[in-house]
Amino acid sequence: MRSLVHSRSARYLAQAAVLAATVGGSVWYSQANQTVTLSVDGKTTEVTSFAKDVAGVLEDQNISVGERDLVAPGIDAKVGEGDTVVVRYARPLNLTVDGEERTYWTTELSVDKALLALGVRSEGAELSASRSDRIDRAGMTMSLSTPKTVTLVADGEKQKITSTAATVSDLLTDESVKVGELDKLSQVPSTPLRDGLTVKLARVTQKEVTKTQSVDHKTKKTETGKLYEGETKVVTEGRDGVKQTVWKITRTDGKITKRQLVDTKVTRKAVTEVVQVGTKEKSAPASSGGDSGGAADGLNWAALAECESGGNPKAVNPAGYYGLYQFSTSTWASVGGSGNPADASSAEQTKRAKILYNKAGAGQWPVCGKKL
Repeated sequence: MRSLVHSRSARYLAQAAVLAATVGGSVWYSQANQTVTLSVDGKTTEVTSFAKDVAGVLEDQNISVGERDLVAPGIDAKVGEGDTVVVRYARPLNLTVDGEERTYWTTELSVDKALLALGVRSEGAELSASRSDRIDRAGMTMSLSTPKTVTLVADGEKQKITSTAATVSDLLTDESVKVGELDKLSQVPSTPLRDGLTVKLARVTQKEVTKTQSVDHKTKKTETGKLYEGETKVVTEGRDGVKQTVWKITRTDGKITKRQLVDTKVTRKAVTEVVQVGTKEKSAPASSGGDSGGAADGLNWAALAECESGGNPKAVNPAGYYGLYQFSTSTWASVGGSGNPADASSAEQTKRAKILYNKAGAGQWPVCGKKL
């Protein structure tokens, strides 16, 4: 009986020890294994962990973080049942603000919160992305243009404009201003807009214009012994030519700024007038009454000079005629002149012209003689 009782008591003790061990283990397990809320880039899950700090919880979940990443509470903070651990990975935000490029790192998940956290002023600005857009871990590239006051001068108007356009080209598009192929801008279209900038647009047009003009014919005088001195004969009638010129006219804002000769074409050639001038001497009329005077004194010699030489006593015709009355040297000598007629005084030239008239008449000046 004792042995049985003893045996039974021993068995009971053993069972109690096993039960105690079992119960004690359960208590330790429940105290060590705790539930933690884990939020990674906004995605929340509940995890169980034996870890006592944030670093341990992240290690259990195979989550690695870098220097730029956000962990809250801190990596070394203690955790307990029901605590929350937040992880946000840093992501690059390639941001161009009014033409200036810069790369930021942010742990914010949306555009508006990232701009606010980075201290980037965006009130009234134009963004290339929506403010509510999510920034994923690969990052985002976007631009931001703040309102700027600029001056636009175009088509005769000068305007002060407040615009969020990023560049001069964007400004013109926003204002429905079209730039022609020849038009000139004071700024390069890709120039970033900035406060106080003045943009001038000059309208440029080009047009070809054809002009027709006459070409004066030349006169060629030849001497001949078949005619008396002072006599002339038109062998070939002269005729003016016709020339067409094509000009490219450039206008800037309506004003001509350039003329360029494009083409010249003679549509009718000029014909040189050929006049024979007599060199045959003839005796002076007995009634000449001397070197000058007589009928010659009452004539309009000023009108003749104006017609022949424009009233220039020094006038020279390349064909060999000189002075007020366009003497040839031989004719000049025949009426007592010496040297070059153009070197003589106006009075001397008129005296010799009167002598010539008394000898041969007005025919010595076939074209202008009627002016006498």
